[in-house]
Amino acid sequence: MKQDTGQDFRSNPKIIQHYALLQEIGVFSHIDQLNKEIKSCKNLLAGAVDIFNRTTIDEILEATVWKISDQFLPSFISFLWKPFQNKEEITLKSYRNYKLCDIGVTVGSIEPFIPFFRKFPKPIAFEMFSYQLKDSVKSVDLAPLEKIDPEILIPIMGPSGLYGIVMIGRKMLEEGYNNEELYFLEQLMGFVAQAIQNHLHYEYSVRDVKTGLFNHGYFMTRLSEELARTKREEEGASLMVMDVDKFKNFNDSYGHLAGDRVLESIAHMIKQAVRTGDVPSRFGGEEFTVLLPKTPRQTAWMVAERIRTSIEAMKVPWEPPLPQVTISIGVISFDRGTNAGAEEIISHADEALYQSKENGRNRTTVWGAGLLFRIQRKSRVA
Repeated sequence: MKQDTGQDFRSNPKIIQHYALLQEIGVFSHIDQLNKEIKSCKNLLAGAVDIFNRTTIDEILEATVWKISDQFLPSFISFLWKPFQNKEEITLKSYRNYKLCDIGVTVGSIEPFIPFFRKFPKPIAFEMFSYQLKDSVKSVDLAPLEKIDPEILIPIMGPSGLYGIVMIGRKMLEEGYNNEELYFLEQLMGFVAQAIQNHLHYEYSVRDVKTGLFNHGYFMTRLSEELARTKREEEGASLMVMDVDKFKNFNDSYGHLAGDRVLESIAHMIKQAVRTGDVPSRFGGEEFTVLLPKTPRQTAWMVAERIRTSIEAMKVPWEPPLPQVTISIGVISFDRGTNAGAEEIISHADEALYQSKENGRNRTTVWGAGLLFRIQRKSRVA
């Protein structure tokens, strides 16, 4: 059945007959308003579908930026959120003219804002937010937000509380934000919060809580997938297994919190050294793995050495100062000619790691590479 448009409605002979009366009592303006709201709802639902189809936080934010900017062009859009549930680490990303930009501001924590947005979970003018927060929380530091100078703050709320805050600058072409635009932002953020929540729940299921690297279960799944891929394609892959040298000394001499800081610092250096498609994982305890898809032996050795030397040079912030941290690494490469399964691949990498430990620690050994390795392995087996 064909649905009449607004124009079809106005051209109906019976409507034309009573046109003046209908216009006087506001029927046409009401229909125009309803059509406008329907269009806004369609835009909102289209935006929600687009946001839910994104697979990373960055993609979710970019889709949100495009949807907001299509409605009204703000001078900037900034996202402030806490990527790790149990850490204070804060991420700030800003966009101008649809592009990522650096606004040169650091925000230490969103914790002081949680009680306020739990009580008032709606978009609010920054001027009003600042006034109310300073009046209720005397010690709150709003200087970073004042430097950003947003017009509107929008909380991203979910079942776990405050995920983050969206800060929107002044409109480029018009004055202020009207009630309809604020309502649109509030509804859109509901979808954004759900998308972020879904993503975070997935991340928590595959990530190690302490280091933020992938967990053992996810690593084993990806290793099996990579072994299957190498059977189908020409390009092989590599795996490195690394262990912190004399890690027990950090826990025994400086406490387990110092040991945790060492692990977090190592994880950070590993993440800095690998590609987006690589799989850095915490295998367990003080042992880490990095799966390197489509990576030959020589390149894997170079990556391992880059990680090893960067960790050797790093300074772990702690009082009293901690001794130098080093790691030992074992590397193995595999391709379509490899008959070993996942467990055997790991076992061979562990064997290369053991050789690194035996030969003085703080070094990289490639499994099966070179006469010395084979002699040492033969000696161990004997």
